[in-house]
Amino acid sequence: MTGFLIALLSGALMSVQGVFNTQVTKTTGMWVSNGWVQFSAFLLCAVAWLIAGRDSVGALWKVEPRYVLLGGVIGAGITWTVIKSMASLGPAKAALLIVISQLIVAYVIELLGLFGVDKEPLEIRKIIGMSIALIGVAIFQWK
Repeated sequence: MTGFLIALLSGALMSVQGVFNTQVTKTTGMWVSNGWVQFSAFLLCAVAWLIAGRDSVGALWKVEPRYVLLGGVIGAGITWTVIKSMASLGPAKAALLIVISQLIVAYVIELLGLFGVDKEPLEIRKIIGMSIALIGVAIFQWK
């Protein structure tokens, strides 16, 4: 149940952050806004590290495979794409498409066992669920 509630909070925070970032971009520009998002996140993480624990920063050099260290680079791309999509589509449509995309890509990662994730069997009920979600996108877009 805790994971479920945290996931709901995560989705809510992503939507609010996307709106905030889009508003900041209107005044500062894309890369200043994106840089501020990443920098302020870094500062928060540094403070949390000082308060909550002192895991070894040097352990980063031991991470394998190395490509998984690109999460921050991907984060900058996420910030950029969320800002652009929310500015173009509005928060609701953008968030809906973002969530559907996350769901599909996450399921493909599980099916293929990519990036060290345990491989999962294809389940028709999950395909049906994603299909219903895609139908929901079509209904949401329908004028």
